[in-house]
Amino acid sequence: MTTNAYLSFLAIGIALVLIDGQVIYRSGRRYLENSYGDPAAGASMTRLVTVLFHLATLGVLALISTIDMGGSDLPGVVGRIGVLLLILALAHAITLGVLARIRGEQEVEAVVQRGPRPRAEAEQQATVTPVPGQDGHYPAASPSLENRSPYTAQ
Repeated sequence: MTTNAYLSFLAIGIALVLIDGQVIYRSGRRYLENSYGDPAAGASMTRLVTVLFHLATLGVLALISTIDMGGSDLPGVVGRIGVLLLILALAHAITLGVLARIRGEQEVEAVVQRGPRPRAEAEQQATVTPVPGQDGHYPAASPSLENRSPYTAQ
């Protein structure tokens, strides 16, 4: 592979990694800020995960650039870009899994810190007025329009 093909592969690869990293950072920041009480903490955790993503994928990019693929320049560059895209997809999925796990842990921590909800709030649900022909405060189904009789809920 010539120097121009090698440099073009590296330029395309670095651009793909940086673009994907920015997508992960911006989306992940909003995702974690909504689940955490402190927006700065969510942004910090997202930054750490994104830096790990960049380091890992740029390292893989460097390794892929040394592997000999294809006989000429164009098939070699296209083959390397294809391998890089597959690895980027895998790294993206792993990073999303990490962000989802962090958010799940934050939500569990928030529930534990908040404690159980008082029973009075849970019991203050809206009551439904029974439709004529039904008994009780919580009718299971409305009456049939055709027969003007209640459904049988089993």
